[in-house]
Amino acid sequence: MPVRHYGQLSVETSREDKLLFGSSGITKGELIDYYEQVWERMRPHLVDRPLVMQRFPDGIAHEGFYQKQVGDYFPDWIDRVRVPVRQDGSQTLVVCNAKATLVYLANQACVTPHLWLSRSDALEQPDQLVVDLDPPGRDFAPVRRAALQCRQLLDELELHSVVKTTGSRGVHVVVPLRAEESFDEVREFAKQLALMLARRYPRALTVEQRKAKRDGRLYLDVGRNAYAQTAVAAYAVRALEGAPVAMPVDWSELKDGRLHARSFDVGSIAKRLKDADPWSGWRRRARGLDPARRRLEQLLADDGSG
Repeated sequence: MPVRHYGQLSVETSREDKLLFGSSGITKGELIDYYEQVWERMRPHLVDRPLVMQRFPDGIAHEGFYQKQVGDYFPDWIDRVRVPVRQDGSQTLVVCNAKATLVYLANQACVTPHLWLSRSDALEQPDQLVVDLDPPGRDFAPVRRAALQCRQLLDELELHSVVKTTGSRGVHVVVPLRAEESFDEVREFAKQLALMLARRYPRALTVEQRKAKRDGRLYLDVGRNAYAQTAVAAYAVRALEGAPVAMPVDWSELKDGRLHARSFDVGSIAKRLKDADPWSGWRRRARGLDPARRRLEQLLADDGSG
């Protein structure tokens, strides 16, 4: 079996010719090649963060599964973190701190890594907030508009935000945070943020969880902002034909009517990596939520229905 070397670490791969994306003709070896290629750009999003594996050993045409617990057979050199699970005691999760780890996971047919919103040294304090925007129908334009409206409100609250296509249906608007508050506190702020947006744009946006009551409006989903929830990693491949990729984009790109959730894929990544990182320096702009919370409370009060 072939062996791939990464400094002092090496990964023995197997069945690299196995088709994972049958209709697209993409093999496991090509998935590994992709993750090798994007490692440097992807690394800051992965390191020191618990990871959940979405695996498809028989290819994406067959049912996959989510694996949280590190397998007993995983090499000792793969970093791990034990996380408390409120119902089940604890679990040991992968922490992807090396290119060799990412390659090992791809060799296990982990098509998509999903990440916690907190880091290993502060599991209870998220360092990012995520607003998940999926289209209510087939038209992607409402997603683009909602993301820009979300950004405008965050700007008013003096919170920096970035955006990525998910590679599946929509986009994630992401706010870098100082890891100072609990998941419950961050999630409550996210709920109030979504409520303010729904009040501003009542014909287009909603916080109504029941689909039957959304009346074609886009749902502002902030449910990922909870302990042990995950979000798809930036640059991760999705388990869909064509191998689309979750891609960080610049806000200006979101104004392009051609942009959609699956605009980027493994075949176009080389060209994309030649461009500047649209999220460059985003972590340095992390803020605490207290000032923004006070501003948001005032906006809700001024709205007249708070």
